[in-house]
Amino acid sequence: MILVKQRLPGPGYAPLMPQLVLLRHGQSLWNAENLFTGWYDVDLTEQGVSEAKQAGLLLAAEPNLDLRVVHTSLLTRAIRTANLTLDTAGRSWLPAKRHWRLNERHYGALQGLNKKETTALHGEAQVKEWRRSYGTPPPPVERGDAHDPSGDPRYRDIPLDELPLTECLADVVARCVPYWSDAIVPDLLSEGARGGAVLVVAHGNSLRALRKHIEGIGDDDIVGLEIPTGIPYRYVLADDLSVVSHGFLGDTAAAEAAAEAVRRQAG
Repeated sequence: MILVKQRLPGPGYAPLMPQLVLLRHGQSLWNAENLFTGWYDVDLTEQGVSEAKQAGLLLAAEPNLDLRVVHTSLLTRAIRTANLTLDTAGRSWLPAKRHWRLNERHYGALQGLNKKETTALHGEAQVKEWRRSYGTPPPPVERGDAHDPSGDPRYRDIPLDELPLTECLADVVARCVPYWSDAIVPDLLSEGARGGAVLVVAHGNSLRALRKHIEGIGDDDIVGLEIPTGIPYRYVLADDLSVVSHGFLGDTAAAEAAAEAVRRQAG
């Protein structure tokens, strides 16, 4: 369900409460080809570049949104989106923090496969369970496989038993929530950020995990939440991090249509 954006009071008003903006990266090459991407590192399409810049315009147009820091995953599509978005918003100088815990869900043996072809092969019910059930991961890859992240230098300092070979959404929640608590929350509550905002640029499933935790969404309900690419989602939070208001920036109808397009990807 898309929630209608709730605007803050007009120009000149600076609320002394934390703000958080979640942004899914712009369309990637494998998004465009309708492939399961996961931890595979692909770049943005031209549409993805345009989406990132449009996100920057939306952020810049908010008079009461004072971005102070950005968090991203370690994947190129999120990093480039953050850079393009902040360049457009006039905030390229923001300090950036990057972490693997914000990576997309690892899709195991599905990575690199076409979503509609996989549905035709395994059946809609099975693929829906792999894609959207809370606790059922796809088949894993083997250690040493091309989709095993242990051979990638960006993960060389992470204990091997923490690097996934497949994940369900419950696994993503388990790795994202500690990063929320240890890294994002301190930035939200720091004295220097009071009245400012934290931007998190990540992926459909890592952002779904964060929204589940922040909003208290149930296990059954979270599987139906679709997150479109390139549209900022803003929270205004109380000091105890309870939600005061939240919603997409920009055209709500466009956000709903984009979310529906994500929902249809598996056929």
